[in-house]
Amino acid sequence: MTGMMQGIRYPFGKNTPDDGLVASVMQGIRWLRMPLPFVLNHVNLWLIEDGHGWSCIDTGVTWDKGKAIWKEVLKTHPLNRQIVTHCHPDHVGLSGWLQQQTGAPLWMTQGEYLSAQAHINQIGNCSIPAMLSLFKRHGLDDTRLAALQKRGNAMKAGCPVLPETYHQMREGDRINIGGFSWEVIIGFGHAYEHAAFYCNGLNILISGDMLLPSISTNVPVAACCPDGNPLKDFLDSLQKFRKLPDNTLVLPSHGRPFIGIHERVDFLERHHQDRCDLVLSLCRQPQTACGIMPRLFERDITDAHQCQFAMGEAIAHLNYLEQQSLVKPMEKNGILYYQRTQP
Repeated sequence: MTGMMQGIRYPFGKNTPDDGLVASVMQGIRWLRMPLPFVLNHVNLWLIEDGHGWSCIDTGVTWDKGKAIWKEVLKTHPLNRQIVTHCHPDHVGLSGWLQQQTGAPLWMTQGEYLSAQAHINQIGNCSIPAMLSLFKRHGLDDTRLAALQKRGNAMKAGCPVLPETYHQMREGDRINIGGFSWEVIIGFGHAYEHAAFYCNGLNILISGDMLLPSISTNVPVAACCPDGNPLKDFLDSLQKFRKLPDNTLVLPSHGRPFIGIHERVDFLERHHQDRCDLVLSLCRQPQTACGIMPRLFERDITDAHQCQFAMGEAIAHLNYLEQQSLVKPMEKNGILYYQRTQP
């Protein structure tokens, strides 16, 4: 879902590095725009000079093009350390391969590392069958369920090798990178224990997927926590960014670097309130998560990759409203329908 706003400023204008090329953000910080084989066609990786080498923030997904780009980058940017924001494969996918190539250790939060292991190894309800069961219960049709099943374990495909050990990061930790202190800011809702990084000395926030300039972060319900409230978790987490100076330079995982944290948080709050109002209006009649999905995302979603994100977020909005007693669920033939509690 896109969302442009007047308060956002882009200090580098419309300029972005060509895929696979390294550009300078400032002395000691580089921007690597890594291509992805998805509809969302890139992820931003950030390289920070660190002693006699570099620390990278995120790695990209495992595929031949990504490996080829890294082989060229490593010739001029030898890695000392990999710091990963969260467990999605476009962020952690090449960490195992990079460790094999460079020896660079992995830094990650415990929640993200363990959830990556769970999804790669299909442990418990962190599995494809559990996801399909959840989506079927929320009304997803057989055609799209079959497409998701055929796609298989996208986590393992995107991250076939994960480092066997990691250095744990926690809320409030301060990491020294290149002589500067970076504070770890933990966020929830998009992932299990997402880490962003703020450097007061440079007035820079590396926001990962928690704060993006022109698309709204995916906020999904997971099969292992079907009654969770990730939308509330996400909105609560955004309040941490309000404490940062509004002129902070934000380096996001997708899109362009921007300035205007407070305006962006304001927009995201309004955006989700608008989505909730829309869901409530639709739920004057009983609705499934699948039924509201085309209206929530303003298009019919057939691509399996996008369908997984959209279904998870549709359920998240219904859970958010249910836990405020604004809608109530009812089951019919094994399918959950939701209807608003007030006329």
